[in-house]
Amino acid sequence: MGKSENISALNANTDLSDCHPSHQILFEPVQIGPVVAPNRFYQVPHASGMTEANPRVRAAFRETKAEGGWGVVSTGAVSIHPSSDDSPLPFARLWNEADIASHALSTEAIHRHGSLAAVELWHGGAAVMNRTSRLPPLSPSGISWAATHVGFMGQLRPKKMTGADIDEVLHWQRLATRRALDAGFDILYVYAGMGYLGYEFLLPEYNHRDDGYGGALENRVRFVREMLEVTRDEAGNRAAVALRISLEELRGKASDHYESEAHGVVSLLSDVPDLWDVKMDSSPTDCGASRFRPEGAHEPIINFVKRVTDRPVVGVGRFTSPDTMVSQIRRGVLDLIGGARASIADPFLPSKVRCGNSDDIRECIGCNICIASWHDGVPVRCTQNATAGEEWRRGWHPERFRRVKTSTSVLVVGGGPAGLEAALTAARQGCDVTVAEQTDDWGGRVLQESQLPGMATWRRVRDYRVWALSQMGNVSMYTNSELDAESALSFGADHIAIATGARWTKRLYSALEIPSEPLERAEVYTPEDVFAGHVAGDRVLVFDYDNYYLGGVIAEHLATKGKHISYATPAGHASAWTFMTNELPFVYQALARRNVAIHTTTNLIAFDGQCAALQNLFNATPMEIAVDAIVIVGHREPRDTLFQALQHEGDETHRTAVQLLGDALAPGAIVHAVHSGHSFARGLVDDTAIYLRDEPVVPAEPLAAFPKQ
Repeated sequence: MGKSENISALNANTDLSDCHPSHQILFEPVQIGPVVAPNRFYQVPHASGMTEANPRVRAAFRETKAEGGWGVVSTGAVSIHPSSDDSPLPFARLWNEADIASHALSTEAIHRHGSLAAVELWHGGAAVMNRTSRLPPLSPSGISWAATHVGFMGQLRPKKMTGADIDEVLHWQRLATRRALDAGFDILYVYAGMGYLGYEFLLPEYNHRDDGYGGALENRVRFVREMLEVTRDEAGNRAAVALRISLEELRGKASDHYESEAHGVVSLLSDVPDLWDVKMDSSPTDCGASRFRPEGAHEPIINFVKRVTDRPVVGVGRFTSPDTMVSQIRRGVLDLIGGARASIADPFLPSKVRCGNSDDIRECIGCNICIASWHDGVPVRCTQNATAGEEWRRGWHPERFRRVKTSTSVLVVGGGPAGLEAALTAARQGCDVTVAEQTDDWGGRVLQESQLPGMATWRRVRDYRVWALSQMGNVSMYTNSELDAESALSFGADHIAIATGARWTKRLYSALEIPSEPLERAEVYTPEDVFAGHVAGDRVLVFDYDNYYLGGVIAEHLATKGKHISYATPAGHASAWTFMTNELPFVYQALARRNVAIHTTTNLIAFDGQCAALQNLFNATPMEIAVDAIVIVGHREPRDTLFQALQHEGDETHRTAVQLLGDALAPGAIVHAVHSGHSFARGLVDDTAIYLRDEPVVPAEPLAAFPKQ
């Protein structure tokens, strides 16, 4: 692997001899109050889905980033009190001694590599429903967050905070600060963003108070100021104090005394925190998917902060290019380069830049499957990095691989995401690898889908792996190579991995909410026909019960070809599952720009070549749409013909192990295909069948109630 083999060793020193001269500024230390970040790479707070239920999983996940060179490694949201309870969404806590011990596992792991550990102390205010604690949520004026998606809806409305409530929250912040210090954190956050309690005091829409905490901007910043002051008072010189703040809405508000209310807030609190962590207001705009938000998209909102404060500023923008990072610093936008998704996709990004090996960066594709894992309430997943969340559970490291003990050969049939990942991981473990792809290029579904509107960045899944494989001497790669069972066996490989993908079908959707009989007509198409440019007709209905991005993107794509497009789905939203990846609002905006008519909770019943018969999924109200063609985006079936043939061909004279991978095993999202390929290859060295199960750190004796505050 060349330079990347020595990444860990380089991480421990300040040698910049291999670093490109223009990138060396990224490795300058930065003073943050009483502590010093060893470089400008800052893993900002982000959810991991691991919580106190999986403290060892969490510690290993964060440690890998410190080992990879991130100078600061932060937690996700850490609740300061049971009145900030986000369940069933995963969240961390600092409520008692056991929580201190749980977080100490992470801080000790981060400190082993010379990085600073930051904790995002958090109170959710009216944005949490306290489903488990059943305590009334807190709000400056009793204004609730009226979420429109069922996963965030709740029926317990917040109480209007009294002065005593404010004093209690300040006290809880003080206690949480003590616990954070005892756990070993170096940077302590006050959170005033993303709709949470501090943010609610800042915004007049939430804050209708007529006391010293409401009204004029100078009053609305008071709560955040006092949270910062109580944190600093408790921390002293033992840790830095950071403010994480959303500025999008505030920047859009006019002010009598400042350029905007965002300018006013930063001016009024300019010298109070040791660090400004600046971001957007909502998850879809803050963590925008690459389909709709380019790298560095936050800059127009947060670019003024360094002009108003002399304290260091960190921000994000799905930064993967070192040149873009350097530009942000030299132009005075940021002092520290924040990374959440980029640090998940490649925990060793900083060390690769230091090594002068930027080509080896596994760049984030902005698919936001990591965010979907938080919505799902599970440990973080990543399309680009199959080892994310598996560092402790399976012992997978993103840059280190156990070598095979004896000569092992592997034939991978299929050059899509599963096949390429299997080939690369097997090769890194010392196997002799041959990859055969039946088409004239690599990438499979990634190559096809990346040509659709907004999807170009997803091609990184293909490009990174093809480039990495091309650097290895133990890999042979062949395109235009369709193999049958006899030719596959003729390679004499010890292992054959069948990664031949899946095919889309024309199956309709049953009232039982499962695929039903296919609609076999010449005017009915699948996504493969779209990729091949075979969809005829001027009026096209896209019928989507896959419910992820592809149906919406195909509708958008066909509309760009001048076709009149209707979109129908049995789900409650167009591309319904994209709510999980922060894309849903922008899906609707994109379809509206293309004049796509949307019909939700609608099922396709029949089609005669001229008219599509539809009906409401719940009340069977009929509807007809005049169309020339239909594209069905619904059910996929594995392409496993070669696997079945090999099963029949095998006998005692052939000792080849044959295994299905990715969509050929079980159709899913690209993240599942990559994980499947990686898991297969790791299994060539380590045959561990299942992951380790973590256990929470618990008190010596169960607590009868919440600890006294």
